[in-house]
Amino acid sequence: KKRTDETGYTRLAEEMKELQFEELASLAYLHRMALRMGGGRMIRKGFQMKLYPGMEEEYERRHKQLWPEMAEMIHEYGGHNYSIFLDRETRTLYGYIEIEDEARWAAGADTAVNRRWWDFMADIMETNPDNSPVSTDLREVFHLD
Repeated sequence: KKRTDETGYTRLAEEMKELQFEELASLAYLHRMALRMGGGRMIRKGFQMKLYPGMEEEYERRHKQLWPEMAEMIHEYGGHNYSIFLDRETRTLYGYIEIEDEARWAAGADTAVNRRWWDFMADIMETNPDNSPVSTDLREVFHLD
Protein backbone atom coordinates (compact mmCIF):
# COMPACT_ATOMS: atom_id res chain seq x y z
CA LYS A 1 0.00 0.00 0.00
CA LYS A 2 1.43 3.38 -1.06
CA ARG A 3 1.84 5.83 1.79
CA THR A 4 2.29 9.52 1.17
CA ASP A 5 2.20 12.52 3.42
CA GLU A 6 0.96 15.99 2.51
CA THR A 7 4.14 16.81 0.63
CA GLY A 8 4.35 13.45 -1.16
CA TYR A 9 7.83 12.70 0.15
CA THR A 10 7.24 9.76 2.54
CA ARG A 11 8.11 7.23 -0.15
CA LEU A 12 11.19 9.27 -1.05
CA ALA A 13 12.33 9.21 2.59
CA GLU A 14 11.92 5.42 2.69
CA GLU A 15 13.92 5.05 -0.55
CA MET A 16 16.67 7.32 0.77
CA LYS A 17 17.16 5.11 3.83
CA GLU A 18 18.20 2.31 1.47
CA LEU A 19 20.70 4.38 -0.54
CA GLN A 20 24.44 4.49 0.06
CA PHE A 21 25.93 7.69 1.50
CA GLU A 22 27.81 8.46 -1.75
CA GLU A 23 24.54 8.52 -3.70
CA LEU A 24 22.98 10.90 -1.20
CA ALA A 25 25.82 13.38 -1.78
CA SER A 26 24.44 14.30 -5.18
CA LEU A 27 21.86 17.09 -4.87
CA ALA A 28 20.86 16.67 -8.51
CA TYR A 29 20.13 13.00 -7.85
CA LEU A 30 18.00 13.87 -4.83
CA HIS A 31 16.12 16.51 -6.78
CA ARG A 32 15.27 14.06 -9.59
CA MET A 33 14.18 11.47 -7.04
CA ALA A 34 11.93 14.00 -5.30
CA LEU A 35 10.29 14.95 -8.58
CA ARG A 36 9.70 11.34 -9.53
CA MET A 37 8.46 10.21 -6.12
CA GLY A 38 6.26 13.29 -5.81
CA GLY A 39 4.60 12.50 -9.13
CA GLY A 40 6.54 15.09 -11.15
CA ARG A 41 7.98 14.05 -14.48
CA MET A 42 11.21 15.20 -15.98
CA ILE A 43 11.01 16.12 -19.65
CA ARG A 44 13.65 14.30 -21.70
CA LYS A 45 15.14 16.34 -24.54
CA GLY A 46 17.44 15.16 -27.30
CA PHE A 47 19.10 17.44 -29.83
CA GLN A 48 21.97 17.57 -32.30
CA MET A 49 24.58 20.19 -33.16
CA LYS A 50 27.62 20.25 -35.44
CA LEU A 51 31.31 21.00 -34.91
CA TYR A 52 33.64 22.60 -37.42
CA PRO A 53 36.34 20.28 -38.83
CA GLY A 54 39.17 19.58 -36.41
CA MET A 55 37.42 21.06 -33.37
CA GLU A 56 36.52 17.82 -31.59
CA GLU A 57 39.29 17.96 -28.98
CA GLU A 58 38.80 21.67 -28.37
CA TYR A 59 35.08 21.17 -27.79
CA GLU A 60 35.79 18.44 -25.25
CA ARG A 61 38.53 20.51 -23.57
CA ARG A 62 36.22 23.50 -23.12
CA HIS A 63 33.48 21.35 -21.62
CA LYS A 64 35.91 19.70 -19.20
CA GLN A 65 36.52 23.24 -17.93
CA LEU A 66 32.85 24.23 -17.82
CA TRP A 67 32.45 27.46 -15.91
CA PRO A 68 30.92 26.88 -12.47
CA GLU A 69 28.42 29.68 -13.12
CA MET A 70 27.31 27.94 -16.32
CA ALA A 71 26.68 24.68 -14.45
CA GLU A 72 24.78 26.62 -11.79
CA MET A 73 22.63 28.30 -14.45
CA ILE A 74 21.77 24.96 -16.05
CA HIS A 75 20.57 23.63 -12.69
CA GLU A 76 18.84 26.88 -11.72
CA TYR A 77 16.77 26.78 -14.91
CA GLY A 78 15.74 23.17 -14.38
CA GLY A 79 18.35 21.19 -16.33
CA HIS A 80 19.61 17.87 -14.96
CA ASN A 81 21.34 14.71 -16.13
CA TYR A 82 22.96 16.51 -19.09
CA SER A 83 25.17 14.61 -21.52
CA ILE A 84 26.63 15.39 -24.93
CA PHE A 85 27.94 12.66 -27.25
CA LEU A 86 30.16 13.06 -30.31
CA ASP A 87 30.03 11.12 -33.59
CA ARG A 88 33.66 11.64 -34.69
CA GLU A 89 32.98 10.62 -38.31
CA THR A 90 30.35 13.30 -38.89
CA ARG A 91 31.37 15.80 -36.13
CA THR A 92 27.74 15.68 -35.00
CA LEU A 93 27.04 16.28 -31.33
CA TYR A 94 24.05 14.56 -29.74
CA GLY A 95 22.81 16.14 -26.54
CA TYR A 96 20.51 14.70 -23.90
CA ILE A 97 19.09 16.62 -20.96
CA GLU A 98 16.25 16.21 -18.52
CA ILE A 99 14.37 19.42 -17.73
CA GLU A 100 11.68 20.30 -15.23
CA ASP A 101 9.70 22.73 -17.40
CA GLU A 102 9.97 23.89 -21.04
CA ALA A 103 9.36 27.59 -20.32
CA ARG A 104 11.81 27.68 -17.41
CA TRP A 105 14.48 25.93 -19.48
CA ALA A 106 13.97 28.27 -22.45
CA ALA A 107 14.38 31.30 -20.16
CA GLY A 108 17.94 30.18 -19.40
CA ALA A 109 18.95 31.05 -22.96
CA ASP A 110 18.56 34.75 -22.13
CA THR A 111 20.94 34.75 -19.17
CA ALA A 112 24.20 36.66 -19.39
CA VAL A 113 26.30 33.58 -18.62
CA ASN A 114 24.59 31.57 -21.35
CA ARG A 115 25.18 34.35 -23.91
CA ARG A 116 28.88 34.47 -22.90
CA TRP A 117 29.10 30.67 -23.30
CA TRP A 118 27.60 30.88 -26.78
CA ASP A 119 30.14 33.57 -27.73
CA PHE A 120 32.94 31.43 -26.28
CA MET A 121 31.88 28.38 -28.33
CA ALA A 122 31.01 30.15 -31.61
CA ASP A 123 34.43 29.70 -33.22
CA ILE A 124 34.32 25.90 -33.07
CA MET A 125 30.75 24.99 -34.05
CA GLU A 126 27.92 25.95 -36.37
CA THR A 127 25.98 28.88 -34.93
CA ASN A 128 23.07 31.18 -35.65
CA PRO A 129 23.57 34.97 -36.06
CA ASP A 130 23.18 35.44 -32.26
CA ASN A 131 25.94 32.83 -31.69
CA SER A 132 23.49 30.26 -30.34
CA PRO A 133 24.38 26.80 -31.64
CA VAL A 134 22.52 25.57 -34.67
CA SER A 135 20.50 22.87 -32.93
CA THR A 136 17.91 20.42 -34.16
CA ASP A 137 15.53 18.79 -31.68
CA LEU A 138 15.34 15.01 -31.88
CA ARG A 139 12.15 13.03 -31.46
CA GLU A 140 12.23 10.34 -28.81
CA VAL A 141 11.27 6.99 -30.34
CA PHE A 142 12.00 4.72 -27.36
CA HIS A 143 12.53 5.01 -23.62
CA LEU A 144 12.96 2.45 -20.85
CA ASP A 145 13.46 3.30 -17.16
